[in-house]
Amino acid sequence: MIRIALVGDIGSGKSYFANLFGYPVFNADAVVSAIYKKDKKCFYLIKKKFPNFFSSFPLKKKELIKCILANQINLKKISKIIHPLVRKQMEIFVHKNINKKFVILDIPLFLENGLNKKNDVVIYIQSSRSKIDKRLKKRENYNRKLISKFKQVQWSLKKKKSKSDLIINNRFIHKEALKSVNSILREIK
Repeated sequence: MIRIALVGDIGSGKSYFANLFGYPVFNADAVVSAIYKKDKKCFYLIKKKFPNFFSSFPLKKKELIKCILANQINLKKISKIIHPLVRKQMEIFVHKNINKKFVILDIPLFLENGLNKKNDVVIYIQSSRSKIDKRLKKRENYNRKLISKFKQVQWSLKKKKSKSDLIINNRFIHKEALKSVNSILREIK
């Protein structure tokens, strides 16, 4: 099995490309969302650290955003609770799909958290700043300050790009995106 990890800027199209590959996808954002909704132990760990921000289970997105925006350190403290849980879910996912030819890892902090292994294929999704901004503004819970907080814990785009094996230029045209994915799969095989 070959692990393909997609990295890039927030809103660059990583999740979109992950689904185009046609292989099992580990979507860390979806896993985090499920943890917030279903994991009582995680909720109580977070509530214990931040008793003034969280009311009752399940964890509410508005309360989480308020906590993160209150102080940059809060995001790091929450991450220390969440990341081990996500890592465990990723390991379960990889083990479950061990017989697949490829698995796709859509994990925003993949490189930053040292999740990469020697034989992983890391693909950088490159997109224009203006198109990313346009897409982000269409998101239901768009919050410029929150995005800025998340970017502060991420590596620079230049560093992510330099640590990647391949680059996909995302112009947000479906036909071109599919062509790029097929080309990469042929190259990897």
